[in-house]
Amino acid sequence: MAPERPRLTPAIADVRRAVRQALPPGPDRVLVGLSGGPDSLALAAALAFEGPRADVRVGAIIVDHDLQHGSDEVAARAAKQARELGLDPVLTRRVRVDGPGGPEGAARRARYEAFDAALDETGASFVVLGHTLDDQAETVLLGLARGSGPASLRGMSPKSGRTLRPLLRIRRATTVQACADAGLEPWVDPHNDDGAYARVRVRRTVLPVMEQELGPGIAEALARTAEQLREDSEALDRFAEELAEELAEHADAGLSLPVAALAANPPALRQRLIRLAVAAEFHVALTRAQTLEVAHLVTDWHGQGPLHLPGVRVERSAGLLLFTSDTRGSDGVQ
Repeated sequence: MAPERPRLTPAIADVRRAVRQALPPGPDRVLVGLSGGPDSLALAAALAFEGPRADVRVGAIIVDHDLQHGSDEVAARAAKQARELGLDPVLTRRVRVDGPGGPEGAARRARYEAFDAALDETGASFVVLGHTLDDQAETVLLGLARGSGPASLRGMSPKSGRTLRPLLRIRRATTVQACADAGLEPWVDPHNDDGAYARVRVRRTVLPVMEQELGPGIAEALARTAEQLREDSEALDRFAEELAEELAEHADAGLSLPVAALAANPPALRQRLIRLAVAAEFHVALTRAQTLEVAHLVTDWHGQGPLHLPGVRVERSAGLLLFTSDTRGSDGVQ
């Protein structure tokens, strides 16, 4: 028997509206990344309602990170809730969390690998995630604290590759209320109260203090900042890509960029061109410090020798910056 339809409340309506606006035109299939927490559970319920109306089939992917006792029970509970909502298929995948980046980075990497595999397995076009406006604000603050530049400050994108995030303008309190209004019991992750994690400290301490000292609306302001920076950064990235197609000369050993053209462009474009060239040709992501070292071959040229960056050798010769493969893998000038 189909579950009783919950009474439409403002919180449920807000989440459904956000999902409706984000869904791709059908026919299609999407998978909700379901942890069982309030954000992803409210999202799953909204997708279960809106999906059929948009001719979009909705399934779920539950990732068990196996990082705490009883994680298999949490995953099984989330899978049961997904089936009760009418989602199909419902996939549960246990992953191994290890490798560089600390526990948070490793868990994220394992999770997204599981998402990609589930999309390939089911033929779904997107995984839909429950990141909220609060998550966006936390991401911006963490990026500011780390000096990460536009890549972090522009926050998470509503659509990135095969990922959709419909709730980036919805507050976390709204998803909690939507679950309560719908009679859904979300799981509360104990890691969300663990002060060992920087994101938890931002959530529990930094943002509340900012709200108290500077007034309400801080989270919304940070999210707006991320949206504006994302628009600007995407425009500059697109311009840099078009310019790179005109300027880059490819050869068997690598590629080159003309020094005069790089010098004629403002730093934001010049550095994007350098990062883009290296990423496209050698699949290496340069840090800001490494990018500036390369840029100095343009703006502060005094006959210095080649740079040996991880996997890439860069030198200035005959009015060109030459980028070639390098197996030395060091971080500075040789």
